[in-house]
Amino acid sequence: MGKFLFLSVFLASAVNSAEKAGMPQLNTEFWVSQIFWLTVTFSILFVLLSKFILPKISRNLETRKSQILENISAAEKQREESELKIKEYEEIVKKSKNEAKNFINQAKKKLSRAINLKKESLEKELSKEIKKVEDEIEELRDKAPERINKIAIETSTDLLHQLIGTDVNSSSISAIVDDLSRRKMNKYYGN
Repeated sequence: MGKFLFLSVFLASAVNSAEKAGMPQLNTEFWVSQIFWLTVTFSILFVLLSKFILPKISRNLETRKSQILENISAAEKQREESELKIKEYEEIVKKSKNEAKNFINQAKKKLSRAINLKKESLEKELSKEIKKVEDEIEELRDKAPERINKIAIETSTDLLHQLIGTDVNSSSISAIVDDLSRRKMNKYYGN
């Protein structure tokens, strides 16, 4: 409260000193004309603002508001379109993946069939070759005792000829070799 009193006393002394010094705005004699011109100035300013400037500002604001609303609606449309495009893209990707899986599965099946066919043909060829080799082995096994006997007879005849110095009867040597080979045949050939 003391501050308010001090302030009012200060202002009153300032007004009195200003009147005495000749400041016309504080002189009460000119207040009526000052209020008149203040009212005229602010009225003109009000008319200018309300008739010319504020309508332009409000039109600009309305234009901006409508532009913003149009932009928002366009953005919403684009967002919806982009969501649809994303869904379409995802569907295309999903279909592509399924097609790729189907293609891979078909390729695997084809390869599996081709491998099985090749395997079967190789097994047939191998079994033919094995049979052929087994037949050759059997043939060699059957002929082996004769060849061995023949070689043994020739070798024995040559050895006896070199040891004794005379020719030995080959029929007696072949009888001995035949007799020995029959005894040992079971041991080597299992017959």
